[in-house]
Amino acid sequence: MTTPESTGGPARPARIAGIVLLVVAAIALVMGIISLLPLGGGGNEAGGSTSNTPPPATTTSSSAPAKPTTTTQAPPPTTTTAKPPASTTTNPPAQPPPANNPQSVPVRVYNNGTIKGMAQQAASDFTSAGFNVTQVGNYSQGIIATTTVYFRPGTDEEAAANALGQAFHMRVMPRFDGIQAADPGVIVIVTDDYNPPKKG
Repeated sequence: MTTPESTGGPARPARIAGIVLLVVAAIALVMGIISLLPLGGGGNEAGGSTSNTPPPATTTSSSAPAKPTTTTQAPPPTTTTAKPPASTTTNPPAQPPPANNPQSVPVRVYNNGTIKGMAQQAASDFTSAGFNVTQVGNYSQGIIATTTVYFRPGTDEEAAANALGQAFHMRVMPRFDGIQAADPGVIVIVTDDYNPPKKG
């Protein structure tokens, strides 16, 4: 008659071996799963790194510095500095020439009266007073009412005519049409009423 020990004895080692195999298989499975997980993560990280490669396309940033170089070209148009010299070219100091001595303006004396030598006498008086008499003659193109000093408006003749007229009590007027085209200078047409101031 067989005992339970004889039948169950060999069964236990077989069961133990089966359990061990199951445990080893489970461990191998877990290790396989664990080994797969880092690889997948690494693949994701690699993908992330590859996705990071596009941002390093810093060519756009390099193009940005290129634009500031164009802005550096804007300062060179400092040609505005040439304008201040242009303002210096204005010649206000060149205006002193109008302050010429009125007595340096040429004076021509013409006799329109009936007294001979009246123009020569007047010219001598003007010269003695410091005026620049350049010509003496007669005027026969018309009758002048009174001794008059004529000038061209807007020229230095006006100041000279006023100075001469004031010094010898003569009428001062702009040139009339009959003498408008005459040579530059003050024109004095004396008549019989010429009366120079007495000396002393």
